[in-house]
Amino acid sequence: MSESEHPRLIPTGTCWCGCGAEAGIGSFFARGHDKVAEAALLAVEYSSSVPQLLHKHGYGPARSVSAEAVRSGGWQECPLGCGYKGAPLSVKNHLKKH
Repeated sequence: MSESEHPRLIPTGTCWCGCGAEAGIGSFFARGHDKVAEAALLAVEYSSSVPQLLHKHGYGPARSVSAEAVRSGGWQECPLGCGYKGAPLSVKNHLKKH
C-alpha cells in the first residue's frame, strides 16, 4: 500500500500507545512509546516476538529485512556509506548528526 492510500492521521496530544501520557506537539507518542506500541501490537495481533515474526516471513540473518525495505523503495540507505538504513525522514535525521 502506498503512502497516498493511507488515511492522513493527526496527532492528538495524547500518546497513541494508550498510556494516557502527553505527546509533544506534532508527535503521536511520548518518547520511546512508539516501540512500546509496536511490541504490544505484535503481541496482540501475532502472539509473537520480533524474531518469530521475521522468521515467519522468511527474514533473518541470511535475508535482511532492512535490505528488502530498501529494495522495495520504502527505505533508503545512508549516502555516506555507513550502512544505516531507514525511512527517508529517519535517514535525513541521521545525516544531521554527521
